[in-house]
This record gives sequence, C-alpha cells and structure tokens, in this order.
Amino acid sequence: MEDYAARFDELFSRLAQRRGFREYLTGLLAPRDRNKTLTGLAGAEPVAGAQHAAVQRLQYLLSESTWDSEKVNDRRLELLLSDPATAPHPGGVLVIDDSGDRKDGSATAHVGRQWLGRYGKTDSGIVTVTTVWADERVYYPLHAEPYTPASHFPKGRNDSDFRTKLKIAANLVTKAQEAGVVCRAVVADCFYGDHDDLRAELRQGGWGFVMALKPSRGTWQYQAEAYTPKDAAAAVRWNGPDDPGGWSRVRRVFRYGHTETWWAADATLGWWGPDGHTRLVVATTDPETLPDKATWYLATNLPRPGGPHDGLDNPHEAADLTEVVRLYGIRHWIEQSYKQVKDELGWADFQVRSATAIRRHQTLVNCAFSFCWATWFDLLSTRDSLSASSPGSSADDPGERGHPTSPAGTNVLLAQGLTRRPGLADPVATAATLVESVVRQAPAR
Repeated sequence: MEDYAARFDELFSRLAQRRGFREYLTGLLAPRDRNKTLTGLAGAEPVAGAQHAAVQRLQYLLSESTWDSEKVNDRRLELLLSDPATAPHPGGVLVIDDSGDRKDGSATAHVGRQWLGRYGKTDSGIVTVTTVWADERVYYPLHAEPYTPASHFPKGRNDSDFRTKLKIAANLVTKAQEAGVVCRAVVADCFYGDHDDLRAELRQGGWGFVMALKPSRGTWQYQAEAYTPKDAAAAVRWNGPDDPGGWSRVRRVFRYGHTETWWAADATLGWWGPDGHTRLVVATTDPETLPDKATWYLATNLPRPGGPHDGLDNPHEAADLTEVVRLYGIRHWIEQSYKQVKDELGWADFQVRSATAIRRHQTLVNCAFSFCWATWFDLLSTRDSLSASSPGSSADDPGERGHPTSPAGTNVLLAQGLTRRPGLADPVATAATLVESVVRQAPAR
C-alpha cells in the first residue's frame, strides 16, 4: 500500500492529507461487516463514534481539505496506462454506463427522484455516469461524473448548466481520449445506443462503436420493409441449424471452459444494413424465437469485411460477426465492476452532502480498486519469480484459491518490529481476493 500511495504524495500539499489518503484506502479495502461509512472506515463505533479523531480526520479529508480529485484520478490513470499489465490496447473496449444508488435528503448534491437501474424503479437517489476500459482479461474505471437532475437548476432542463446523461457520457469519452486511452470500440447498452446524437458524436470523434438498441426501436417504414430491429431480425432467413440461411454460428467462450453457441446476422433496417455506414447486427441463442433475454440488437460503424466501406480510407478495421459479438460481450465487465465497487469497496456508503466530497469519495474508491489490480499483477509476478527460483515449486500449482504459495523452507517475515504509529495493516490479501472473484466470473469473449 505504501508503494502505491507514495506515487500520489506530490498531489497532496500537507502531511495530514497524505496520511488521510492512506487511511481512507486501507479502510475501503479492509473487510467489514458493516457499511463503509466514515465510522466504518475508521473502525469506530457507529453514530457514537462520529466525533472520534480518526473519523473527523477522514471527514475533513473529504469535505474541507484542499486537494484536487481530478488530479488524483489523472495520476491513477497514468499508473494504469504506463503498466504493461493494465495498459489499454486497440483490442479492448471503452464501456459507457450509469449506475444509481438510493440516497435521501434535499440538501445532498445530485440527489433527486429518478430512475435507478440497479433497483429497476424510480426512487430518490444519485446516478453516476461512468466509463470503463476492458478486455477479456482486465477492466478498470476511467472517469465518473454524477448526473444532476433538472430539479436542482432554477430553469430546469432549460438551464445553461444542466447536462443530460448523454452529454456527460460524450464528455467522459473525450476525457478518456485526452488521457491516451485507445480501444477497438465504444460499447453501451440501449439507453445510450438508441440516441442518434451520441453515436454521431462518437463517429465525429473517430471512435468505433458497438451499441445496443431496444428491440422495439422504430424507424421509417417503406412498404413491406422492417420497422423495428426485431422485425429486421425476423426477416433474416432461418431454416434450422443445418440450413442457417443468413445466420452464422458464433462460439462464445467463457472462463474455465464454458462455451455457448450463438447465432449472428447482418440485418437491414431502413438505411442501416450490411453495406451501410451503420450496420445492424443481431446476435441470439435462437434465431427462430429471438428470446428477449438472449438476443442483442447492435448498431455498429465497424465495416463488414469485404464490404464497400472496408478500405484504407476507413479509420476502422473491418469486423466480422464474431468480432462484433465479442466486443459487445466484454460490456458485461461493467456489471462485475459495480458489484465490486458497491458491495466490497463502499461506493454508495458515503454520508457526505457536498458535490466535492461525493466526487472525492468516488475517486478514492476507484483508487482502491486500481490498487487491487496493481497488487494482483504484483502477486502473479512474485509467483512466477518464486516458481523460477525454487526447484520444488511449480507454475501450475498456484496454491489455494490461486494465491502464490511460499517455497518450502522459506520463512516469511510479516513485520520487522513495532511501528511508531501502529494501526494500519496491509490489506494485500483482501485486494487479491476482490479481483480474483471478478476474474473467475467474467466472460472471456
């Protein structure tokens, strides 16, 4: 933890801020049986311990201290982008999404009655738009910005300071580009994919995209032509697995050997088609019934191999049906991301009111999660070095739950003596466990 935290020290002007940064990350990573509020992070008694000195230090760090959360996030990304184990590459994706959490109180920034996707209903809460970089092996958050409902502005949606989630998403993609993030495509669910303006901004920014559409999304109908994506999918000929017609078999491989057979096809919807600037790709487990929970309707500007737009003048390499399905399949990493940052790291457990304090908390949670990746890859490299140096060890025997094991006869020194200010423990095992649970559940492609 000290090695990781030291790389942020120059961004904090005071020693108390640097100590607070370490204490906050340690509190987020330490296992707790309660919500990670400020008293929970400090290990103090709930409510009654609110005035404890350790709790007050963390409260001051979030609400009153003078440090810039954007600079801290920029440094976090610099570390991720400079590490070969986590650096983005042209084969990954940039995921756009948002997540809502219940919060009450009219005095808390960003709180309003709005749709909370996590709970599947409209309720009082905070919604944060996020971007994540991911491939089949690793993912991490890039930027996050809370959405402020129109009710917070004097002129509502007509106020010059009001920004929709789509505008926030476009701004976050621009930030990722400025940070040096590269990817094969921007991917998003149908909330973002259904909006022509956002796709147009991505296209103008030079991004490839694979974005979901609602099955019922309508377009202008010309005589007997398809009217919705589902109509377009139904129009693709299918006579069964032995005579798939316009459908192609796609094999999806998940971690630890699990495989699924899907079917994909280029469909035609209005001016969208296999040879258009925008393709409509349908992927499903059953082309005959098109089950709602196992069918994707995807809009992409990645050209069809051998099509009229597959040329040197196109900035995007052609993508066949398997590639399009692979790219959108990586989007589900973000669902694992939410489980980790919310259930383990306390993303929504904050009890502060100001916009500045909320953003600082979110930034620190992202730092804690990125530290998990740094620890994970450090453990893997340590295991490799131990396996190479120990005659009795094997690279195929990583130990219980995949953690490195010490060679026989090696004495592991846990501590060389008492510290001047005891109280912080290195949560290295917790960090590895958090990431391991994600790695085991995520789809490979």
